[in-house]
Amino acid sequence: MKIRTRYAPSPTGRMHVGNLRTALYAYLIAKHEDGDFMLRIEDTDQERQVEGAVEIIYRTLAETGLIHDEGPDKDGGYGPYVQSERMKTGIYMKYAKKLIEKGEAYYCFCDQARLDSLKREVNGETIMTYDKHCLHLSKEEVEANLAAGKPFVIRQNNPATGTTTFHDEIYGDITVDNSELDDMVLIKSDGFPTYNFANVVDDHTMGITHVVRGNEYLSSSPKYNRLYDAFGWEVPVYVHCPTITNEEHKKLSKRSGHSSFEDLIAQGFVAPAVVNFVALLGWSPEGDREIFSLEELVKEFDYHRISKSPAVFDMTKLRWMNGEYLKAMDPEEFYQLAEPYLKKYIAADVDLRKVARMVQTRIEVFPDIEEMVDFFNAVPEYDVSMYTHKKMRTTPEVAKKVLEDVMPILEAQEDWSNDALFERLKAYGAEAGLKVGAVMWPIRTALSGKQQTPAGATELLEVFGKEESLKRLAAGIKKLTEEA
Repeated sequence: MKIRTRYAPSPTGRMHVGNLRTALYAYLIAKHEDGDFMLRIEDTDQERQVEGAVEIIYRTLAETGLIHDEGPDKDGGYGPYVQSERMKTGIYMKYAKKLIEKGEAYYCFCDQARLDSLKREVNGETIMTYDKHCLHLSKEEVEANLAAGKPFVIRQNNPATGTTTFHDEIYGDITVDNSELDDMVLIKSDGFPTYNFANVVDDHTMGITHVVRGNEYLSSSPKYNRLYDAFGWEVPVYVHCPTITNEEHKKLSKRSGHSSFEDLIAQGFVAPAVVNFVALLGWSPEGDREIFSLEELVKEFDYHRISKSPAVFDMTKLRWMNGEYLKAMDPEEFYQLAEPYLKKYIAADVDLRKVARMVQTRIEVFPDIEEMVDFFNAVPEYDVSMYTHKKMRTTPEVAKKVLEDVMPILEAQEDWSNDALFERLKAYGAEAGLKVGAVMWPIRTALSGKQQTPAGATELLEVFGKEESLKRLAAGIKKLTEEA
């Protein structure tokens, strides 16, 4: 049997990290077995829809490489792939009426006032358990109400006693008391199916074999199973994923600032690193390896290794992982991604490609570039004590002598390339009895005014050019003279 999985988002805004993980795991389960991965848009909750959200879904799947085999834009013979369009075919009402015929569902004509009367407080929460009032209406009463155009919903007829057991691949067998199931609404008063009912009908009629979702749906699964059993359909394989929490072990909130894929991209992360990181939020491969391309994840992914325990969204780990991806990136690709940041942070007329090569192995996310390159615009205020370096035996006095010595050397230097500059300054150091580092440290400090820079002294000299370099070195000498 060919494995068929689906990602069935509601178009309600940005793609939350938990939803991205669901899509990723569904994709990996299918592709690991050469199966099909389907996209279905679940838009039955019209009030929650956000304009442009469908485009976000398509864009995010494309950027993460989770290419669907079937969907609204790729008919594989199971369409329509949008629930509101499927509703127009009458599919949900047809199957709801089949359940009514079997005694597994019934029309409910109770108005809001009566439903409100059934509400009660339990542990500070208001809950409503339907009392099956309309289940006992006679066939004639039902037909009279329908003929009169009385508003109705269709409810599932769940047993009030006994238990229901279902199997999840991660959590094992779970048994619930039927008294907890309630008679959930299948068709709402506006004629739209509820999320739960449409889910079951669509998954079956579209041939879905494996259902991947968050563990918040564990409590709904017995209701799903009772629907499958009522229709006489085969129950799919359930794979419920653990909760994702923040570092404080609280559920990852939309207010966290990094809960959606778009948030993370906007913060300077790259899509392959985000996908890699999200794959490890609840799943662990064999061995200690943590860096995987999407193709490698397809090969390695075994859903039986998904954990029951909550997965912690560790921003420190994501930053590290993103840095590894940036280091391994083709320099031209890195430059194309880094260029907007470089242009934003550097106003000076310097070769941005050379600066990009300097920072590529030194940042974890693109905004890190700012504090690494701010000195290209102007030397920040700094204390002359920065010229002191114990290991290289440099002091402000030694530094001043070095800068004064190299000024005429550099003024006479015609080849302003990194290699030529390095060799000339190295030769000066040998003549002066100084280690190379003792020569380079004062130059780098005068050029940048910083303890740490993304490159060494001669690389900075090359990028700054002769005129700007000499100007900064002269300013360094002046500063050392004035503060001596």
